[in-house]
Amino acid sequence: MTSRREFIKSSSLALAGLSFSNLNFTTNLFASNYESKRPKLSERKFVSDAVEEKILEMKSKIADKELAWLFENCFPNTLDTTVTHKFIDGKPDTFVITGDIHAMWLRDSTAQVWPYLSLINKDDKLKNLVAGVVNRQTKCILIDPYANAFNDGPADSPWKNDITEMKPELHERKWEIDSLCYPIRLAYGYWKTTGDASILSKEWIDAMKLVYKTFREQQRKDGTSPYKFMRNTAWATDGVVLGGYGNPIKPVGLIVSIFRPSDDATIFPFLIPSNYFALVSMRQLSEIFNSALNDNQTAMDWLLFGDELEEALNIYSVHNHLNYENIFAYEVDGFGNKLFMDDANVPSLLSLPYLNAIDVNEEVYQNTRKFLLSNDNPYYFEGKAGKGIGGPHAGLNMIWHLSIIMRGLTSIDKNEIRDCIRTLKYTHANTGFMHEAFHKDDPNNFTRPWFAWANTLFGEFLIKVDNEFPELLKENF
Repeated sequence: MTSRREFIKSSSLALAGLSFSNLNFTTNLFASNYESKRPKLSERKFVSDAVEEKILEMKSKIADKELAWLFENCFPNTLDTTVTHKFIDGKPDTFVITGDIHAMWLRDSTAQVWPYLSLINKDDKLKNLVAGVVNRQTKCILIDPYANAFNDGPADSPWKNDITEMKPELHERKWEIDSLCYPIRLAYGYWKTTGDASILSKEWIDAMKLVYKTFREQQRKDGTSPYKFMRNTAWATDGVVLGGYGNPIKPVGLIVSIFRPSDDATIFPFLIPSNYFALVSMRQLSEIFNSALNDNQTAMDWLLFGDELEEALNIYSVHNHLNYENIFAYEVDGFGNKLFMDDANVPSLLSLPYLNAIDVNEEVYQNTRKFLLSNDNPYYFEGKAGKGIGGPHAGLNMIWHLSIIMRGLTSIDKNEIRDCIRTLKYTHANTGFMHEAFHKDDPNNFTRPWFAWANTLFGEFLIKVDNEFPELLKENF
């Protein structure tokens, strides 16, 4: 198996003799006919009639042939290449790999199928596939609520010697708050979309009890934690200081996240965007237990936990910045220390409206957004190929497609959305797909040629554009 880090070195392309300047370069050298980059029909992992219909519908609306070609390649990529769907004991079960890493991340698996949610009432097969993801995530949480990535059953892992409580079913055991929030987001979205409560099984309820227990443990009110993590590595952000417990925190009601959604270690362990995501999850669970399961006591437990978390966020998440007045910090520790930055991986500060955590028009968010999309954010990069947010995971000057897509998804400015579409079109490096990250001056220097989350999210973005600014799709970029 290969780690995410190894793809930073192994999956970049270099095309000699090309010059790039402010996106004025040709991207269709190898795709002048825009032939589909999808697997042959017989080789696809899953076929959905509703998704195929959506592809045809969108292609008929997108005037730019290259952009339409990108949508056709990217939107179904999760279904085409990453899912293994079956029934176990009469219940749907779906294992979802990230793409080039044969393991299932709780985060990625939700994000990869989320863009199909609006179509599941039109396609029973697709509905079963998404229900199967919920069921598989439930099993994963019951195996270990602290793990971020899982094997398809007991198997080997390149991280089996990590200094933590590894199990054969685990690919990796990095504690990230969002790893538990994403399965809640998917279960809630599935239930609200379909009205089908069959996924809210006894096992799912038991998994949510573990989520509650884990969140409470990671408030670390008594100064202890059952979780620690260390790794023998030369890569600093893969290790955790102070014996694997992370830097000190002052217990204030926030939840510790030892790792970010990038799988990089936090500096200050209260990761603000992930705590906001947890607040959204608590509200969703309260509604589920009240309305779908008629368990008023558990609904109240989640509601009160959310109130406590919200109070802590109101006190500790917003701080005065030298140039931007009050903005959201990325990480804090409860002692008054804070880190001003953002990372492309979601949850990020940029993504808070997308996750329904903050209203896009909220003043502090708009102040924060100005900071995030400026050179005052240490992980915002501008170059000949584009501009956007990256992060430590892929290194300096590497812009993530996720951040450009998320900028578009959270924008209310048509011109900004147009710029995001244009940048995405001109940075796929002749592959027909989105990637993890590309160099700010050279889109052909990129990481991860098969990254299904970015591909499917790109499709979700264009569908949102069609719903809100359909006139943009009539343009040539």
